[in-house]
Amino acid sequence: MLFYRSSLPLSRSTLDYVTGLVRRHRRKVRSKGRALPPGRQALMTVAYLKKGETYQQLAAGFGVGTTTAWRYVNETVMLLSARSPKLERALAKAKKDGLGHLVLDGTLIAIDRLAADRLFYSGKHRKHGVNLQVIAGPEGQIVWVSGAVPGSIHDLTAARNWGVIRALDGCGLLVLADKGYTGAGPHILTPYKGRNKPEAQKQANPSHAKLRGPGERANAQLKSWSILARLRCCPHRAGHLAKAISVLQNREAALAAW
Repeated sequence: MLFYRSSLPLSRSTLDYVTGLVRRHRRKVRSKGRALPPGRQALMTVAYLKKGETYQQLAAGFGVGTTTAWRYVNETVMLLSARSPKLERALAKAKKDGLGHLVLDGTLIAIDRLAADRLFYSGKHRKHGVNLQVIAGPEGQIVWVSGAVPGSIHDLTAARNWGVIRALDGCGLLVLADKGYTGAGPHILTPYKGRNKPEAQKQANPSHAKLRGPGERANAQLKSWSILARLRCCPHRAGHLAKAISVLQNREAALAAW
């Protein structure tokens, strides 16, 4: 087996943050005799998320067993996921921060599944996956990420199931979404549909798309972490992975803007 040095396009501050979470968790559960110190466990996890390394690759690189790598990574992912804000709290913070508007959008995370698994097959994307609902700010900052539901579920249905439509109705902020959310209610603005639209509606749609476009970059930020390129694990873990990534991505964005 060959080994080589590699790099991660992440800041030292982010690694220190994850290390602190692991260290405090170990202290809380009084864990002793670990195979790796907190910093190495944190580095293993961010490598898994950012580069999509397999557990076998991580285990070989960090000098531990595959089961140990799986346990350490999943433990840290759950710690990060727990730091992701709940929906109501995230919307309250967005309002406090004075965001001009919010963008609601769904994204499909591809998974390894057989053709027989129709529940996870998305007819829109023509592949198997899980549906995540993402609320973003006007500059593409990630405000909130939902859990995962099978890819066959429509965006509007998924948003309703997570209570997103109801929560957005009470947040007092302007919300933009694509045509998939038509019928969500008057508080969510979607593009006008139909061929023979009045001229005013035809002019409004490009403006709507221009405002919505930057917010939809939040999905691209999530998928820039290679683990979400194509999941090889249980599909229902996608939500925890996306929430963990949102926490780290927002920290990286805040550091870059500093």
